[in-house]
Amino acid sequence: MSFASFLKPRTLIAATAALALSACFGSPDVMKKGGDSRAAATKPTRPQPVGTPSFTSAAAQQCAFDLQQAGVRFTPLPNQDHGGGCTSIDSVKLLDVGVPVSGLGPMTCPLARNFAAWAHYAVKPAARRYFGTEVVRIETFGTYSCRNIYGGRSGRLSQHAYSNAIDVSGFVLADGRRILLDGGWKGDMASQDFLRALHKSACRRFGTVLGPDYNAAHYNHFHFDMSGNGYCR
Repeated sequence: MSFASFLKPRTLIAATAALALSACFGSPDVMKKGGDSRAAATKPTRPQPVGTPSFTSAAAQQCAFDLQQAGVRFTPLPNQDHGGGCTSIDSVKLLDVGVPVSGLGPMTCPLARNFAAWAHYAVKPAARRYFGTEVVRIETFGTYSCRNIYGGRSGRLSQHAYSNAIDVSGFVLADGRRILLDGGWKGDMASQDFLRALHKSACRRFGTVLGPDYNAAHYNHFHFDMSGNGYCR
């Protein structure tokens, strides 16, 4: 998409200012080639009254610009209060991160930015290294879901309720093989090495990373979200 068509003239000034600051301090590490730093983890704020436009802050505009500069195709989404404390704030719909991804719904922009970088700089090279072929699809269980952690009837809301989490379940290779967390985590050595390399890389990009070694609820997927500050299990 054209970023200029997304930002209204009055917000282009803020975006320009954000880019000027970026030029002083360097590009965000998460989108640098080979960079493994994660963005500051913050919980999305509650929206203002219904109808408030998204991506009005300098930080949100910078994030959207980072996605465009990385060659990521996306659609910005309006802020939404889904009720029950569930929200989608400054979120996007990812259309193309360089490899097809199944199950994607709304994602906060920082989550989308870090996921796109992980797909490009971790998943694709790891497939070549451990399997000698390309990854042609990343499979997920989705992003936004208005629910409590672990889907329980009580307890705090999951980061999925803020469009701030994604669950990755497997990968499809060009030769037709599917490398799934369910089975692959304790499977053949190549699958184990591949999945553990991706887990390690994710721990440097997301605020919270949970995998099969965390608990039984995560036996078949990686959970990535932008809350926390480097919790990796």
